[in-house]
Amino acid sequence: MMFAFLGVRLLTEFAYLAENLAEVKADIAKAKAEGTHAAANVKLLAVSKTVPADVVAACWRLGVDGLAENRVQELLMKQEELPADAKWHLIGHLQTNKVRQIIGRVQMIHSLESWRLAEEIEKRAAAQNIIVPCLLEVNVAAEDSKFGLAPAEVWDFVQAAARLPHLRLDGLMTVAPNAPAEEVRPVFAELRELRDEINRQAEKIADLQVVLQELSMGMSNDYKVAVEEGATMVRVGSRIFGGRVYR
Repeated sequence: MMFAFLGVRLLTEFAYLAENLAEVKADIAKAKAEGTHAAANVKLLAVSKTVPADVVAACWRLGVDGLAENRVQELLMKQEELPADAKWHLIGHLQTNKVRQIIGRVQMIHSLESWRLAEEIEKRAAAQNIIVPCLLEVNVAAEDSKFGLAPAEVWDFVQAAARLPHLRLDGLMTVAPNAPAEEVRPVFAELRELRDEINRQAEKIADLQVVLQELSMGMSNDYKVAVEEGATMVRVGSRIFGGRVYR
């Protein structure tokens, strides 16, 4: 029997997840078709913060492009319980003293937001002789409660980070304000325009190997607008798993 590995509780959860995922994927497809600036490919990352590992495993089996966690400790605990082929992304604030625990364990770090952190990632990656894909977190809306560089700081940071041989900048990430989706559309548009401008500037410098492709933006309340504005990755949690249960 298909899904025989699931218990009764998880079968119910599985059906719930399947319905939610189908709706989210349909929303993304519709936004791609309608968005003037939509990317050709959009990865769906399921944000599994506080979600039990067996439910996260069911979500992975149903088919998402990656699993995303905010905290290093929770990511590592769940990683031990999920299939080895699960692809993990760290999207939350990363302290420098946690870098050594996460290097080599994730597909991408979305929250690079300081030079000190970049140096620590480079150091730990060099020790393992690996290259770590990262996204530069940008605080587009200049919110005091959010991490990230100001847009005006990004170009200088990109030029410096490009010289680090074990850190690869693949794009930009932002967390939009908690507001209705249409109100944060300009935030997503600005991040896309910033990425495009950086790529244009980088093309003019012969020895600067920088191509920023990824835009990680959009969460459960605004992912459709983010896709319309060019997101290549959306980070969706409660829209897939339901309301959070905090422990």
